[in-house]
Amino acid sequence: MAITGWFVLLVAAGVVPVVALSTTMPAGLVLLGWIALCVVLACLDLALAASPRALRLQRQTDARVRLTETARATLFVTNPSRRTLRGAIRDAWEPSAGATPKRQRLLVPPGERRAIVTQLTPWRRGERRTALVTVRSRGPLRLAERQASIRVPGAITVLPEFASRKHLPSRLARLRELDGRTSVMVRGQGTEFDSLREYVRGDDVRSIDWRATARRSGGPGPNGSAGQTLMVRTWRPERDRHVVVIVDSGRTAAARIADETRIDTAFESTLLLSALADRAGDRVDVAVYDRRVRGRVQGARGADLLAKLVETMAPIDPELIETDYSAIPGLVRSMTTQRSLVVLCMPLESPGATRGLLTMLPQLTTRHLVLVAAVTDPALLDAAAQRENRAEVYRAAAAERALLDAQRVAAAVRRLGGDVVTGAPLDLPPAVADRYLAYKAAGRL
Repeated sequence: MAITGWFVLLVAAGVVPVVALSTTMPAGLVLLGWIALCVVLACLDLALAASPRALRLQRQTDARVRLTETARATLFVTNPSRRTLRGAIRDAWEPSAGATPKRQRLLVPPGERRAIVTQLTPWRRGERRTALVTVRSRGPLRLAERQASIRVPGAITVLPEFASRKHLPSRLARLRELDGRTSVMVRGQGTEFDSLREYVRGDDVRSIDWRATARRSGGPGPNGSAGQTLMVRTWRPERDRHVVVIVDSGRTAAARIADETRIDTAFESTLLLSALADRAGDRVDVAVYDRRVRGRVQGARGADLLAKLVETMAPIDPELIETDYSAIPGLVRSMTTQRSLVVLCMPLESPGATRGLLTMLPQLTTRHLVLVAAVTDPALLDAAAQRENRAEVYRAAAAERALLDAQRVAAAVRRLGGDVVTGAPLDLPPAVADRYLAYKAAGRL
């Protein structure tokens, strides 16, 4: 049971009869009688209100939605009773589901059904749930309400946003440039022989195939005869290479940088790199790991690759445990037996926190091309630049120390044969994609 504002106003209106009758009757008796009358009216109103527990509720919700996009959750309310239900309804989604509006008016005549639509704009990845629907039924006098919470479970899967997909067209254009599919002013060599063509001015003389030239011309002279046609080789990036991505889901992945967790930034980098490498003809395998494999995608190609990646990543949240770096080489061996590009999405912090990473790194660099992708905090750069008072000087000193520690760890990774790419949450995914393209252009992959 719940009372309404009208009941409070009715009780307050009792001041009038109390004052008017106080000359003929005791004021206390008049007040008590007025309150009793209000309570009787409220009980009568409550008895005449439709029962919310008699309602039949059905839910229809979109199965999945991307982060920051909007989905619809529809609740069908059927009133099988003989009384009209007037009141309000609240579908109790988790706060991170971004449900709007939170409360809605409800009017369901006897034997009819109404659809209550809630817009969901989630701001956290994963499975967002609801369990209870609270209904308040108001009486015809609007003095009291009957309330009941009915269990109607529902859920929606929130997929990663993949906001970095806006960088994909420009990277694909550069990939086609490397592949020789488009005419460009800048000439570059790939790593895998494609075909032969005639020499044109501006071609790299190192690409001239003298044997093919001799076969075409019947034998070259010392400086090339007048009728000789030079033949050059064309190249394209190698295909069917292997890219392995290991995403750290341990304690440090839960840190929020620029209003985004490290693991979400790692997922964005993984999705962009996977889409680009798949278009390049390379095979991509992904594992999310801390002390156990939280998710793995292997053997998928094309559109199926991104679909499996987002479905695997959606429910994964960081575990508040230390990552077991020593098991990563074995995890990589279980995913590939050939030389591959191994991308480790892991933080580079103090030397003490990354001792396990540096210890196991030589086991990977002796066989694979290893790239460590780490998020940098823009707030550290801002703090290091502000030194107007004593507090800011101390804060700047701490920020400088943190930046120097990260640089020392990055230098140690390079000495061990690995490579490092760092960037802010918005800059890291395209930076990883650019480094992949640089490997392809240089023939390292």
